[in-house]
Amino acid sequence: MARVSHKRVKQLLNEKRSKITDKQFFTSRILAGHYEDVAAAQSKRYRYDRRVHVNIYWDPKDGNAASTNNTSIVINAGHPWVTKTRGRMERYEMVSGLFAHELGHVLYTDFLAKQTYMNYLSKYKWYPAPPDLKTSRDTANERDFWEYVKLDPQNLKLAMQIASFIANVLEDGYIENRILSEFPGVLGYNLSVMRDRQFQDMGTVTQLIEREDDGSGHIFQSILQIMLSYALFGEIKYDDTPLSDERIQTVFQLIPQLDEAITTTSAKQRWKIVSLIMIRCWHHIEDYIELCKKQHEDAVAAGSGGTTGEVLSGLLQAISGASAESSGSGKPVAGSEAWKSPVSRAAARGRTQALARQNQSGNDEEKSDESGASASEEEESPEVPAPTQTDSENGSAADDVGAPLDSAGGASSKQETTDHEGGRIPEHQTDSASAPVGGSTEYDDEYQREMNENAASDIERMLDQMAEKAATKQLESERLKELNEAAQSISYGDIHSGVDIRVHRIAEVDDQLQEQYHAISAPLLNISRQLQRSLVQRLKDQQRGGKQTGLVMGRRLDAHALCRNDGKVFYKNNLPNEIPKISVGLLLDESGSMSCSDRSTYARAAAIILYDFCQSLNIPIMVYGHSTGWGSEVDLYSYAEFDSIDRDDKYRLMDIAARNSNRDGAALRYVAEQLSKRTEEVRLLILVSDGQPAASGYSGTAAEEDLRGIKQEYKRKGILFVAAAIGDDRQNIERIYGDSFLDITDLNQLPVKLTAVIKRFMRF
Repeated sequence: MARVSHKRVKQLLNEKRSKITDKQFFTSRILAGHYEDVAAAQSKRYRYDRRVHVNIYWDPKDGNAASTNNTSIVINAGHPWVTKTRGRMERYEMVSGLFAHELGHVLYTDFLAKQTYMNYLSKYKWYPAPPDLKTSRDTANERDFWEYVKLDPQNLKLAMQIASFIANVLEDGYIENRILSEFPGVLGYNLSVMRDRQFQDMGTVTQLIEREDDGSGHIFQSILQIMLSYALFGEIKYDDTPLSDERIQTVFQLIPQLDEAITTTSAKQRWKIVSLIMIRCWHHIEDYIELCKKQHEDAVAAGSGGTTGEVLSGLLQAISGASAESSGSGKPVAGSEAWKSPVSRAAARGRTQALARQNQSGNDEEKSDESGASASEEEESPEVPAPTQTDSENGSAADDVGAPLDSAGGASSKQETTDHEGGRIPEHQTDSASAPVGGSTEYDDEYQREMNENAASDIERMLDQMAEKAATKQLESERLKELNEAAQSISYGDIHSGVDIRVHRIAEVDDQLQEQYHAISAPLLNISRQLQRSLVQRLKDQQRGGKQTGLVMGRRLDAHALCRNDGKVFYKNNLPNEIPKISVGLLLDESGSMSCSDRSTYARAAAIILYDFCQSLNIPIMVYGHSTGWGSEVDLYSYAEFDSIDRDDKYRLMDIAARNSNRDGAALRYVAEQLSKRTEEVRLLILVSDGQPAASGYSGTAAEEDLRGIKQEYKRKGILFVAAAIGDDRQNIERIYGDSFLDITDLNQLPVKLTAVIKRFMRF
């Protein structure tokens, strides 16, 4: 194939780059690989020894935005959270935020704790211990809970499903808190961007109640939504709903436990809090489960499929901002508690805590029962002054200590509650906040601009990579067409009349081939390096000339070597000498018999070593394999060409394998013809085979005569042949190729002997 001009390549790159869609960009392996590299770099501090795999797909109909199984992260770039944003930059930040969230689960979530909790619950036990019940109502709720789940196995399964969802709400708050605290760079920034948009899209309490009224919601869903809002952002979007509302009060009374859940590194403690929430909200949960069962019955009556659990999953999925539950079997990374900052350092969270303390409600019994506990809880959650400055346009809230749990800044969180408001915060009064006496805060957007610039640079780099990949794929396709045209233009002789010659070449190397190569290549490349070291110095010496000492015979005596007792006391002066330029064609037999004794494996290993050896020494090399199809076809497999386009030929070598029969003559002539077009002084064709030709209509004396004729014809054109016999049919191969025969009895010596052949023809 003729070399591709730079102008053509540049034109093709621009063309491909301009046509890259968002779907192509976000689902590209290049972007997934970028996130994998980020995960590897950022998790080094924990000595996390597994590489996190990332898979990004595009499905607008899939309700899941992202998930992880502790070893791989899956992101749906087609989710409305992503697609409703405008511009590739904003979508990239959203996808990056989803990635940061799931990486938090990979690093910090104790997946085994969940399995243990569910095992205990299935045996009607709490894990790690029964929750601390403070009121008679909680005690009664616990009794009702056990009665209900023991009544029907289905009830238990649905209750376990809800417990898992509650745990995921708490876990989301915990892992995001840690990511924001421990990764304030790119990961933390993108997570913050995602969180801001997530909070903006979250429904208000008033809207949640409206959904309950029209039958599309349920009070427990509303409580979960409010709980999620607080766990993630420290804020609740009250709108014009009074703070005395049952839903708000339920979450207010759980704030100390929610604060503990998102800060403690103990998964056991978090699951203990899950149990308390289940009990505290039990009657709402019970009604929710019954609603779910009723909807399932109605669906079955209407002829729809699905299980009750699937119906419940659909209902829970409607909760805005909730992420998919993560699964796996791993333990969290080892870490200390040093990362934590007191919850009260977050301005928004502190304001919500203050509102909760000011607006506690409940019956007399509860107040009496909780009097001892409430005092201690207040001590653990000191009141925080209002923020000194707000930015209503970007929805941010700042505090004087820089808390890790910053919020998007809901309207209702920016005002204190006054007496005349009766526990309500009117929406029209939430546009400003008074500044405290002394001190000030400033909004610094330098960091944001820096992150934007970095993101833009990353996008541009990846777009260039994608364009290059698309361009090389097209060029490889064009090359394959040219190779097949060249194959058809060759006269193969009467013996191959009617035979269809086809050239195969992998246009785009996939990850599997690369992973396979990296898995086996290290020891093979070491062999290549050793073989190179034995040659490089001799190449340099021959090119620059100089004094050659340690000779047994010669005309000049080395006075400094007279003390030697091995007779190597002579020397000579060498004149500078140009190394003859050489090109190599390697043709591998891929007949079915190559599967015996792992011959194809040894041949592939030899090809990898020989290819690296030649590439390192700037020796042009092409590598082909050949076999026959089921009919009269000859299949030629192009693994490496003289002029590489995508620099992935080394990975293509992994496709070398035993296939069908072998029609050596056609393949040999094709490779010899390609070599004959080279301009190097030495053109070497190496054939690796385990036997004589054996194909339909091509065997015996006729086939042998064809091979001898090809050898003699191209020998006159300057092609040097070496036939390496690696099977039991060595005598027949020697008879065919004569002085070009190379006996390789020990397959382990195959790469060494092949490189020795190259060295020999370089005239050392």
